[in-house]
Amino acid sequence: MKKEIHIFFTALMFYTRIPCPKNIDHNPDYLNKASRYFPFIGWIVGGISFAVYYLSSFLFSNDITIILAIIAGILTTGAFHEDGFADVCDGFGGGWTKEKILIIMKDSAIGAYGAIGLVLLFLLKFQSLSTLSSLSTICNFLLFVSAHALSRLAAISIVFTHQYSRDDATSKSKPIAQSYTWREVLGAFFFGLMPFLFLSYFQWQFSLSIIPVIIARFFLARYFQKWIDGYTGDCLGATQQVCEIVFYLSIIGIWKFI
Repeated sequence: MKKEIHIFFTALMFYTRIPCPKNIDHNPDYLNKASRYFPFIGWIVGGISFAVYYLSSFLFSNDITIILAIIAGILTTGAFHEDGFADVCDGFGGGWTKEKILIIMKDSAIGAYGAIGLVLLFLLKFQSLSTLSSLSTICNFLLFVSAHALSRLAAISIVFTHQYSRDDATSKSKPIAQSYTWREVLGAFFFGLMPFLFLSYFQWQFSLSIIPVIIARFFLARYFQKWIDGYTGDCLGATQQVCEIVFYLSIIGIWKFI
């Protein structure tokens, strides 16, 4: 149990900016095992975002509460996944070979593709959450948590099916790509699907929203494989962001026919 708690805090430290005990470090072995808790981190990030959304709704307009909720999620993760999304936009937008794409993604500066991608990403996220804000409080809570958990499952599942693309051993994401066991796979799917199953219980039609997420994950993974022979940490971040948006849009599309 003590080891499992250590692994969880390793995941919490790596994927968020939430303070952790001082004895937690980036131990490669624990970091590799921490992938089982990646979707559970989505519970925490989604829960914090919803808490900010719900509490601020007593003071501010719906638009402001949604913006504050998005900001809360970004601050919780330190824009970890948004940064990956921007790097992927820059890398695949400006590079035409594997080497060039990887070099561009490694660059800390943001380019035109990344900036444009982030603007459109946040606009879609804001408008989607605004459209879905009329759902009941419990459904909204499950929506926030499900979106973050399911999208993280889609991202980490790429680790289980594809090879890491970079040869750079100093990469922060390399340890999570080295190996995995059935515990990582089972844990990721359990934490990734549980909130979604609860959401589907309240409105069974929402269960269909997983299909577009699976399709988006499949084509993203295939696209990464085609151009860079695998994936990088930035690719996982981009997959999380894209699948989160796809989930919101799918719920909206289904909701129109309920």
